[in-house]
Amino acid sequence: MLGALTSTPPLSGSWHELYLMLGTSSAALIGLLFVATSLHLAEIANEEIYRLRAQYTTLILFSTLLLAIAVLVPQPLRILGLELFAINAWGLSFPLTLLAKAVKIPGARRGGFSIRRAAFFIAGYLIGIVGAGALVAGSEWGMYAVTASYTSSLIASIWNGWMIMQGIGRGEGLLK
Repeated sequence: MLGALTSTPPLSGSWHELYLMLGTSSAALIGLLFVATSLHLAEIANEEIYRLRAQYTTLILFSTLLLAIAVLVPQPLRILGLELFAINAWGLSFPLTLLAKAVKIPGARRGGFSIRRAAFFIAGYLIGIVGAGALVAGSEWGMYAVTASYTSSLIASIWNGWMIMQGIGRGEGLLK
Protein backbone atom coordinates (compact mmCIF):
# COMPACT_ATOMS: atom_id res chain seq x y z
CA MET A 1 0.00 0.00 0.00
CA LEU A 2 2.77 2.43 0.91
CA GLY A 3 4.38 1.74 -2.46
CA ALA A 4 1.18 2.81 -4.24
CA LEU A 5 1.14 6.09 -2.33
CA THR A 6 4.77 6.92 -2.93
CA SER A 7 4.96 5.78 -6.54
CA THR A 8 3.19 8.84 -7.93
CA PRO A 9 5.28 11.72 -9.25
CA PRO A 10 5.43 14.97 -7.30
CA LEU A 11 3.24 17.94 -8.14
CA SER A 12 4.32 19.80 -11.25
CA GLY A 13 6.47 22.86 -10.61
CA SER A 14 3.94 25.35 -11.96
CA TRP A 15 2.07 25.27 -8.65
CA HIS A 16 5.16 26.36 -6.67
CA GLU A 17 5.03 30.08 -7.53
CA LEU A 18 1.29 30.32 -6.84
CA TYR A 19 1.53 28.62 -3.45
CA LEU A 20 4.57 30.66 -2.50
CA MET A 21 2.44 33.77 -3.02
CA LEU A 22 -0.64 32.27 -1.31
CA GLY A 23 1.38 31.15 1.72
CA THR A 24 2.94 34.59 2.02
CA SER A 25 -0.52 36.15 1.83
CA SER A 26 -1.78 33.87 4.60
CA ALA A 27 1.16 34.70 6.85
CA ALA A 28 0.70 38.44 6.24
CA LEU A 29 -3.03 38.25 6.97
CA ILE A 30 -2.39 36.36 10.22
CA GLY A 31 -0.01 39.14 11.26
CA LEU A 32 -2.50 41.86 10.32
CA LEU A 33 -5.25 40.08 12.25
CA PHE A 34 -3.00 39.99 15.34
CA VAL A 35 -2.31 43.73 14.98
CA ALA A 36 -5.99 44.61 14.48
CA THR A 37 -7.01 42.38 17.38
CA SER A 38 -4.42 43.90 19.71
CA LEU A 39 -5.56 47.43 18.78
CA HIS A 40 -9.13 46.52 19.81
CA LEU A 41 -8.32 44.00 22.51
CA ALA A 42 -10.80 45.29 25.10
CA GLU A 43 -13.73 45.26 22.67
CA ILE A 44 -12.86 41.77 21.41
CA ALA A 45 -12.20 40.37 24.88
CA ASN A 46 -15.51 41.73 26.23
CA GLU A 47 -17.71 40.53 23.36
CA GLU A 48 -17.98 36.75 22.97
CA ILE A 49 -18.92 36.79 19.28
CA TYR A 50 -15.92 39.00 18.36
CA ARG A 51 -13.60 36.80 20.43
CA LEU A 52 -14.87 33.62 18.72
CA ARG A 53 -14.74 35.13 15.24
CA ALA A 54 -11.20 36.46 15.73
CA GLN A 55 -10.09 33.08 17.09
CA TYR A 56 -11.62 31.05 14.27
CA THR A 57 -10.49 33.48 11.57
CA THR A 58 -6.93 33.05 12.87
CA LEU A 59 -7.31 29.25 12.81
CA ILE A 60 -8.73 29.34 9.26
CA LEU A 61 -5.82 31.49 8.07
CA PHE A 62 -3.44 29.11 9.84
CA SER A 63 -5.02 26.19 7.96
CA THR A 64 -4.39 28.00 4.66
CA LEU A 65 -0.77 28.51 5.65
CA LEU A 66 -0.48 24.77 6.39
CA LEU A 67 -1.99 24.02 2.95
CA ALA A 68 0.65 26.19 1.29
CA ILE A 69 3.44 24.53 3.24
CA ALA A 70 2.18 21.07 2.26
CA VAL A 71 2.05 22.05 -1.43
CA LEU A 72 5.56 23.53 -1.32
CA VAL A 73 7.13 20.43 0.25
CA PRO A 74 8.42 18.12 -2.51
CA GLN A 75 6.52 14.85 -2.14
CA PRO A 76 4.48 12.32 -4.11
CA LEU A 77 1.08 13.54 -5.32
CA ARG A 78 -0.91 11.00 -3.35
CA ILE A 79 0.87 11.81 -0.08
CA LEU A 80 0.17 15.50 -0.76
CA GLY A 81 -3.48 14.60 -1.31
CA LEU A 82 -3.66 12.86 2.06
CA GLU A 83 -2.10 15.86 3.80
CA LEU A 84 -4.44 18.30 2.06
CA PHE A 85 -7.41 16.07 2.90
CA ALA A 86 -6.45 16.09 6.59
CA ILE A 87 -5.91 19.87 6.68
CA ASN A 88 -9.21 20.58 4.90
CA ALA A 89 -11.12 18.17 7.17
CA TRP A 90 -9.55 19.86 10.21
CA GLY A 91 -10.35 23.29 8.72
CA LEU A 92 -13.96 22.27 8.11
CA SER A 93 -14.36 21.86 11.87
CA PHE A 94 -13.74 25.61 12.40
CA PRO A 95 -16.80 27.10 10.68
CA LEU A 96 -18.96 24.20 11.92
CA THR A 97 -17.88 24.79 15.53
CA LEU A 98 -18.22 28.58 15.22
CA LEU A 99 -21.69 28.19 13.71
CA ALA A 100 -22.78 25.87 16.54
CA LYS A 101 -21.50 28.34 19.15
CA ALA A 102 -22.64 31.56 17.46
CA VAL A 103 -26.29 30.56 17.06
CA LYS A 104 -26.47 30.28 20.87
CA ILE A 105 -25.12 33.82 21.47
CA PRO A 106 -27.78 36.52 21.75
CA GLY A 107 -26.92 39.46 19.51
CA ALA A 108 -24.44 37.49 17.38
CA ARG A 109 -25.83 39.10 14.22
CA ARG A 110 -25.17 42.52 15.75
CA GLY A 111 -21.56 41.35 16.09
CA GLY A 112 -21.47 40.77 12.34
CA PHE A 113 -21.94 37.00 12.44
CA SER A 114 -23.48 35.66 9.23
CA ILE A 115 -24.78 32.17 8.53
CA ARG A 116 -24.12 32.83 4.82
CA ARG A 117 -20.45 33.54 5.52
CA ALA A 118 -20.24 30.35 7.60
CA ALA A 119 -21.82 28.44 4.69
CA PHE A 120 -19.25 30.00 2.34
CA PHE A 121 -16.40 28.73 4.55
CA ILE A 122 -18.01 25.27 4.80
CA ALA A 123 -18.48 25.03 1.03
CA GLY A 124 -14.87 26.09 0.49
CA TYR A 125 -13.52 23.38 2.75
CA LEU A 126 -15.77 20.77 1.10
CA ILE A 127 -14.36 21.78 -2.30
CA GLY A 128 -10.86 21.40 -0.83
CA ILE A 129 -11.72 17.91 0.42
CA VAL A 130 -12.95 16.91 -3.06
CA GLY A 131 -9.74 18.28 -4.61
CA ALA A 132 -7.59 16.46 -2.07
CA GLY A 133 -9.47 13.25 -2.84
CA ALA A 134 -8.65 13.70 -6.53
CA LEU A 135 -4.97 14.08 -5.65
CA VAL A 136 -5.08 10.90 -3.55
CA ALA A 137 -6.52 9.19 -6.64
CA GLY A 138 -3.49 10.47 -8.59
CA SER A 139 -5.20 13.26 -10.55
CA GLU A 140 -3.44 16.62 -10.51
CA TRP A 141 -6.67 18.43 -11.51
CA GLY A 142 -7.55 18.25 -7.81
CA MET A 143 -5.15 21.16 -7.29
CA TYR A 144 -7.65 23.44 -9.05
CA ALA A 145 -10.30 22.57 -6.45
CA VAL A 146 -7.78 22.89 -3.60
CA THR A 147 -6.75 26.30 -4.94
CA ALA A 148 -10.39 27.42 -5.25
CA SER A 149 -10.91 26.31 -1.65
CA TYR A 150 -7.78 28.12 -0.48
CA THR A 151 -8.76 31.31 -2.30
CA SER A 152 -12.30 31.22 -0.91
CA SER A 153 -10.87 30.86 2.63
CA LEU A 154 -8.63 33.89 2.11
CA ILE A 155 -11.50 35.96 0.70
CA ALA A 156 -13.89 34.95 3.48
CA SER A 157 -11.24 35.59 6.16
CA ILE A 158 -10.67 39.11 4.84
CA TRP A 159 -14.44 39.62 4.70
CA ASN A 160 -14.77 38.26 8.23
CA GLY A 161 -12.02 40.53 9.56
CA TRP A 162 -13.66 43.52 7.94
CA MET A 163 -17.02 42.65 9.49
CA ILE A 164 -15.44 42.27 12.93
CA MET A 165 -13.89 45.73 12.62
CA GLN A 166 -17.20 47.20 11.37
CA GLY A 167 -19.02 45.69 14.33
CA ILE A 168 -16.46 47.10 16.75
CA GLY A 169 -16.70 50.48 15.00
CA ARG A 170 -20.49 50.49 15.36
CA GLY A 171 -20.12 49.57 19.03
CA GLU A 172 -17.67 52.42 19.56
CA GLY A 173 -20.07 54.80 17.78
CA LEU A 174 -22.87 53.84 20.16
CA LEU A 175 -20.66 54.63 23.16
CA LYS A 176 -19.94 58.20 22.03
